[in-house]
Amino acid sequence: QVQLVESGGGLVQPGGSLRLSCVASGRSISGYYLGWFRQAPGKERNFVVITSPNDGDTYYEDFASGRFTVSRDNADNTLSLQMNSLKPDDTAVYYCAAGPRLGFHNIDYDYWGQGTQVTVSS
Repeated sequence: QVQLVESGGGLVQPGGSLRLSCVASGRSISGYYLGWFRQAPGKERNFVVITSPNDGDTYYEDFASGRFTVSRDNADNTLSLQMNSLKPDDTAVYYCAAGPRLGFHNIDYDYWGQGTQVTVSS
């Protein structure tokens, strides 16, 4: 079992930045695909970025490419997401997830955090 706990969400003005963190416990994350997903009000939860366990490959959704940067530290069992140039459309609950294989859908991930709210508003 892997337990995931996100933090770092909050209220930020358009154009601002936030850094989300996800701390894992229970098992090393080194062998897992890790991802950030988000769910906006009234919408489905969708992937933001996925990072692979071994070669460091990352896969960004189009809206995240160039503005968001994911990083993982297998030694510290942490996953982070640096978000810059935030827009109101980025408002959502952000979740970190861990799974055994590469995938871009919720069903591909076995472990989820509780989520952290990000609100972008002036």
